[in-house]
Parts: sequence; structure tokens; C-alpha cells
Amino acid sequence: MSAAERPSARPLAWLPLRPEEIDGLPGGLEYAYWNGEEEYPTDPARCAFYVTPYVTSGDVGLRPLAAMTGLRVVQTLTAGVDSILPAVPLLPPGTRLCNARGLHDTSTAELALALVLAALRDLPGFVRAQDAGEWRQGFRPALADKSVLILGYGSIGRAIEDRLVPFEVARVVRVARSARESERGPVQPIDALPELLPGADVVILATPLTEATRGLVDAAFLARMQDGALLVNVARGAVVDTGALLAELESGRLRAALDVTDPEPLPSGHPLWTAPHVLITPHVGGPSSAFLPRAKRLVCDQLARFALDAPLQNVVVTAP
Repeated sequence: MSAAERPSARPLAWLPLRPEEIDGLPGGLEYAYWNGEEEYPTDPARCAFYVTPYVTSGDVGLRPLAAMTGLRVVQTLTAGVDSILPAVPLLPPGTRLCNARGLHDTSTAELALALVLAALRDLPGFVRAQDAGEWRQGFRPALADKSVLILGYGSIGRAIEDRLVPFEVARVVRVARSARESERGPVQPIDALPELLPGADVVILATPLTEATRGLVDAAFLARMQDGALLVNVARGAVVDTGALLAELESGRLRAALDVTDPEPLPSGHPLWTAPHVLITPHVGGPSSAFLPRAKRLVCDQLARFALDAPLQNVVVTAP
């Protein structure tokens, strides 16, 4: 029996980051590295705390779950847990699923602002002009004096607003599932969208993907947006009805900047690639130099809580 397979009295955590590269991991736990490789580092049944791989293709992160009979915590490194939720009923009773709320605020908000600025100021057009050796001057829209609606006012939505303020926007309209007050002002309920959309120059999607938000941005939603408005999606591709968005883009009435798409990855030859007035980035809101230090802090904090049997952060659901 290898050392990796030898039973231990200490709870075992599987990490997609190499334990020796994480400062401050709590004692009293055993650690194994697994980031989606074909071979498992130990018997999955021994794993008590599972941090899922961050960037993998398909359902790699789901693969060991059925064999993790001793599991007590699943910790994602994503804010959204839509890919894990279907597996929750199959987990051992009492297993807690935690998301990475707060981990991607900085990086995703930064990209959201970059997409807004790039789309408004037509940076893709300037790049194409540079490639063609052409000097194309002219006026372009500015972010200043625009009305921006943020749909999904959680930690990422708040981080986006923090970055909008210095750009002298006319106003920020905050929308979430239900009405409430925030540090910066009122948050409107999602039911108010029909009245709010016509006044927005820019609509930024930062909402999680749930059954309530799947396909939320449909033909009726888009029709209520004003002519020339910009839709920015840093949430999940399936929040938007791709066919309805394509119709608006091809008509020239709306513009879009998308970090996520449906389907995803966007296949070669898909009409979104060549649709007019759209900027596409390949789901890179989270992967940046800001990711790793924040991921390590989150993992260390959650493992320390787990080792002390203290309440975990960001518990989304508990397996029945």
C-alpha cells in the first residue's frame, strides 16, 4: 500500500492547488493534490473536503463525486455552482456545497468595465483598422453621462459599481431578486425590469444562473432596451436567449459585449462570431493574476473553519 493510500485519522482534503504552494494551510488535516487528472491521488472515499478543479472541460469536477462516500464539504472556486447543483442529491447527507463568493469580484468587475469601455469606444474597430493600416477617426460614445443598469447586485455587482463611479456615469440602477437598501442606494426588484430597461444605456448582467434567471434575457427583455443600448454579460451564457440576441444584433438595434455565451465554448462557425456589433471574450472574467492569491486565501480560511468545526462561509445548499 502506498503512502497516499495508507489510512489516516486526519480528515483528507483534495485541492486543485498544490498544498506545498499554499502558505497557512491548517494543521490537523491531510492534503492531496488533484486538478482533474485521469488518476486520483487517493481513494475518493477518503476525501472529506473537496475543492473542485477551477478550469476544466466538461464535467471533470463531477467525476469523483459518486465515489466520495465520506464527503462533508464541496468547495468550488467559482461564484456560480450551477454545474454542481444537479449532483447535490447524490452527495452524502449533510454535505455542504460552498461557492467562492468574493473570490472573483476584483477580476470579473475589472473585465466588465473593460468590456463596457472597449465596446463603447469601439476598440475592436480600431484594432481592425490598425491591422488594415487605416487611420479611422470619428466620435465614439463615452461611458461618462450614461445610465448603467446592473442586473445581479451581489458582491460582483457591487464591485462593478465601485469601478463605474470614477467614470462619471449619470446613474447606476441596481437590480436584484428582491428590493432592498444598499450602501450606495436602493436596489430594485427584478420585477421592476420592464420599467427600468428603457432608461438604461448599458445593461450589465452579473446574476447567477438559476432556474429563475435561465433565459431571463429573452426577446421581450431585449425589446425593452433602448435603441443603441449595450448589453454586457459577465454572468452565465444561458441567462441570455442567444437566438433573440442574434436577431437584435443583426438588426443593428443593440450592441453586446459577452464574456460568456450559450453554447460555451462557442463553436467555430457559430453566427455569434460574425454578428455585427458584438465583442466576445472566452469566459476570462475570473482567470487573471488576481485569481491565485484570492483562491489561496479562500481555501485556507475555509479549511481552517472546517478543522475547527466552525461555521463555513458561502454555504449555498446542504445535501438532504
